[in-house]
Amino acid sequence: MVHAPGADEHVVAQAIGQLQAKSVDAVEMHRDAAADLKGADLILTLGGDGTFLAGARLAAPKGIPVLGVNLGRLGFLTELEHDQLEEGFRRYLARDFRIEERNMLEVILSRSGRTLARAIGLNEVVVDHSGDARILRLEIDVGGQRVGVIDADGAIVATASGSTAYALASGGPILEPTLRDLVLVPMSPFALTVRPIVFAPGQDITLRVVRGPAEMRVDGGIRARTVAPGDVVRCGSYERPLKVVRFSPPESFYQRLAQKLGWGRPLVPKG
Repeated sequence: MVHAPGADEHVVAQAIGQLQAKSVDAVEMHRDAAADLKGADLILTLGGDGTFLAGARLAAPKGIPVLGVNLGRLGFLTELEHDQLEEGFRRYLARDFRIEERNMLEVILSRSGRTLARAIGLNEVVVDHSGDARILRLEIDVGGQRVGVIDADGAIVATASGSTAYALASGGPILEPTLRDLVLVPMSPFALTVRPIVFAPGQDITLRVVRGPAEMRVDGGIRARTVAPGDVVRCGSYERPLKVVRFSPPESFYQRLAQKLGWGRPLVPKG
């Protein structure tokens, strides 16, 4: 049971009590703490989307399903609201759910052929200008093919899950969440013709910083990695998908777009 900083202690205690009443062992942990997942059958996240992202990074390498419970404001990725906990536990234990697989992103930062950092994330990696750099120059390569060089504030490489997060705010397209495509979204590009691109599954996207410096964040992490001129950020699909517990049907994604993000709703109500 992974919870956010400042999560409602009453809700956390309630969740533990409900599980114990059903003879289920529950271990509570802070989302930024070291995790021992030996013997775990499910990761339950209590918080908002940030807590779900943290749970996803723990769950995917182990192949453990994750179930998100929203205690925040938006809760776009989570499946349940906190008042649905007991019903959610009942359905999970009765095996009345489906597993939805989500593509995870693997990011490798290298310098002169040497790996400096490796990370996984559910949503995106952002390579952004930092320090004295007013604008970045990035050389983009896809599957060994040079795509071009762009001048921009930065670039986002996102999964389908991440297409409704920072990538969407930067003008990127919305992808159905189970797709394995990756999307490249330039951030405030200097040329108006530089637009987002969706790449087919299996493609690696490489960003080389020609002019910087830059910084790199995966899934909006608090601590950024410095990316110097000449450094390379390679982005591809992680070898194991994330398994998400869902009680709602697949088409509910479009309902969620309308309810949570207001997509397809008129600016002026009818009447």
